[in-house]
Amino acid sequence: MKLSAFADVCLRTLMFLGSRRDQLVTTKEIAEKIGVPYNHVAKAVVELRKRGALDVARGRYGGSQITDLGLALRVGTLMRDLDLREDVVDCVSEAGVPCPLIAACALRGALRRAREAFYAELDLLSVEDLTVASSKTFVPFPALP
Repeated sequence: MKLSAFADVCLRTLMFLGSRRDQLVTTKEIAEKIGVPYNHVAKAVVELRKRGALDVARGRYGGSQITDLGLALRVGTLMRDLDLREDVVDCVSEAGVPCPLIAACALRGALRRAREAFYAELDLLSVEDLTVASSKTFVPFPALP
């Protein structure tokens, strides 16, 4: 299963802001830190703000900050909401011709169930589960001899 690019940027944005809970972070800084173009992050910030996951302050000293609702968001629910694709596979060609096997095809239903199982597994996690607050101590991986 592959996440849509937009869902991926939204999740990365939430995870980054979750690791900086008490800070206002600019969209530019988020874009630089997560390695995504500014305009993609800006679009994600707008969407996440609409959902109540972020507080956004405008102006010279502005930025975005994750909310308690954003930290509590279930990852599967968020990904399900942001993935606007109806099916995992297209059963119609680019020319608009339907697949000749569509009438007896069991693959579409199986793929829908697999996608839902994927999201159900992600529903076990909140955004907070995926983040490490900067106030927690980071323990580096030990060097091998």
